[in-house]
Amino acid sequence: MIYILTGAIRSGKTTALLQWSKSRNDVDGLLCPDDANGKRYFLKLKNKTIFKLEAEAETEAIVTIGNFKFLRSAFNEANDYLILEASKSEPKYLIIDEIGKLELKNEGLHVSTQALISQFRSNDNTHLILVVRDYLLDAVLEHYGITECSILTTKDLENLI
Repeated sequence: MIYILTGAIRSGKTTALLQWSKSRNDVDGLLCPDDANGKRYFLKLKNKTIFKLEAEAETEAIVTIGNFKFLRSAFNEANDYLILEASKSEPKYLIIDEIGKLELKNEGLHVSTQALISQFRSNDNTHLILVVRDYLLDAVLEHYGITECSILTTKDLENLI
């Protein structure tokens, strides 16, 4: 089953997922919160390890979207992690935070998103949660050919068993 958690920019989607997943042992995937300095990083939910996402120097291999400069290596690590974890541990819920403009250009987390949508599409025992900004929802559904999914808001998370 595919769930899509959607809402406006800065509406608490990542924070709600972090809170929801905190006391669960059946959730894995990646969240993309901000650190104390407002820089984004990836958080591996299962083992609570983090790795840098935003580039600090122009000399690093980067992907630019808007004002953000992200490390290409971070997306490579993120894609590899998501695909590997989905294949070996089969968590009940796997989260990808977030699917946005980069993925619509086949960059960022596109590789893992495309692979995992196919894997989770017809599985009733494991669930993929995609985080998508509200204004990109229709474009993401079309881009990935998602015709069956459940749309969630942050308030709906508490109802997931």
